[in-house]
Amino acid sequence: MLSSALKIDDAIFQDDLANTLLIKQGQPTLDVWSLSRDEESLPDVRPAIVPLHLWRQHREQDGLAPWLASDTELSPDLVAELHDAPVIAIDFPAFTDGRGYTLARLLRERHGYEGEIRAIGDVLIDQLYYMSRCGFDALALRDDQPLEDALRWLKPFSVSYQTDVDVREALFERRLREAS
Repeated sequence: MLSSALKIDDAIFQDDLANTLLIKQGQPTLDVWSLSRDEESLPDVRPAIVPLHLWRQHREQDGLAPWLASDTELSPDLVAELHDAPVIAIDFPAFTDGRGYTLARLLRERHGYEGEIRAIGDVLIDQLYYMSRCGFDALALRDDQPLEDALRWLKPFSVSYQTDVDVREALFERRLREAS
């Protein structure tokens, strides 16, 4: 479990605030965004991550970001709108639903989104490494997932065979290039 206090950005946060923590770029960070799953109305608290259709209706308001359902189709119009979003959250309704990985990778590689892409929902520690390879840079763990364990499992492998959003050469390609 977490130690009695966790140092984050020169401030100390007690264990009772652990639920407000997020892993961002590999480090525990205090989450300033609230997540709203209310499909009907905007939350009073800002900044807030809201369902995509609400964000599209009210995106001119400050402090709003969209969350995408795993079955969201990235149409050209939607992609153009999302480029202005400060954060894009992608929902994992079940840990077995892998469509969120594809959404993140498409946003990063095909559509050039450079802002924060956050995994929300049924996010387990054994998925974090693969999520980060697909373009997620912020990970909101499920409540029963220990933060300390999650940080350890973010980098379980020292070498990856396949390409990812950061490494564009497969291992065999790197070895061939280095050998010649």
